[in-house]
Amino acid sequence: MKSNLLQREVAYEQEARLNEQIEAYWDERSGDFSRLRLKELSGPCGAAWSSVLAEKLPAKSLRVLDVGTGAGFLAILLAKLGHRVTGVDMSGEMLHQAKQNALAAGCSVEFCKENAQVLSFAGESFDAVVTRNLTWTLPDVMEAYREWQRVLKPGGLLLNFDSDYGMVSFGQKDDPIDVHAGIRKELVTECNDIKDELMISTHRRPAWDKVYLESLGMQVTVEEDIGPRVHVDEKMQFDKVPLFCIAARK
Repeated sequence: MKSNLLQREVAYEQEARLNEQIEAYWDERSGDFSRLRLKELSGPCGAAWSSVLAEKLPAKSLRVLDVGTGAGFLAILLAKLGHRVTGVDMSGEMLHQAKQNALAAGCSVEFCKENAQVLSFAGESFDAVVTRNLTWTLPDVMEAYREWQRVLKPGGLLLNFDSDYGMVSFGQKDDPIDVHAGIRKELVTECNDIKDELMISTHRRPAWDKVYLESLGMQVTVEEDIGPRVHVDEKMQFDKVPLFCIAARK
C-alpha cells in the first residue's frame, strides 16, 4: 500500500514539474507564435482552415471549446463562423496574445486559463471541442480525452488536429519562410527534451488515439493528413509530418 502511494506521489510530482516546464516554454514562445498565427489568419491558410471547420461543424451558433487555444487561431475562425467560443490555455502569455488577436479581429471570444487535462467546466457543457497541435505536448493524453468527452454534450464532436511528433527530432530552421525559423537553439533543445519525456511520444498516431477514443465509447473517423488542404500559403513552409484530423462523436 505504501509503495503504491509513493508511486502515485512521484508520478504526481513529475507531472506537476512537466506542466510547469511546458507552461514556461510556451510563455516564452508566445510572441513569435502569435505572429505566426496572425500570418496564417491573414493569408490563404486562414481561409482554408475556415473552410475545413465549416465542413466539420456545419450547424450554426454552437457552443465550442478550443482547448490549447494558443494565440487564438481556431477560436477566432470559429467565432467568425458564428459560434460561441471559449478558448482555454495553460500559458498566461499565450492567453494575453489570444485576447489581443481576437479584439483586433473584432471577435467575441471568452478566454480563460485552464489545464487541458483538468477542466473546470460542468459536464455536457459544449457542442464541440476543438484542438490543434496540442495533444503531442500533454503529459497525460488519456486524461485529457476523458475530460473532453466529459464536457461534450451527447452527440457532441471532438476535433483534434495534430501530428505524430514522437519519433521526430526538432532542429533549428534557417529558411526564412519556414514557420519555425528563428527559434533559439536552447528552446529547440528544450522542446525536444520535453517531448521525449511524454508518454504520448511512445505511441504511433493517430492509430493509438482512435483505439483509445473508441474505448471511451466514441464514434471515430480519421483523416491521415489534411496538411495539403490547409498548408496552402506558398510563403509559409510547414514541416513535412502529416497533420491528421480526428473526429470523435460522443
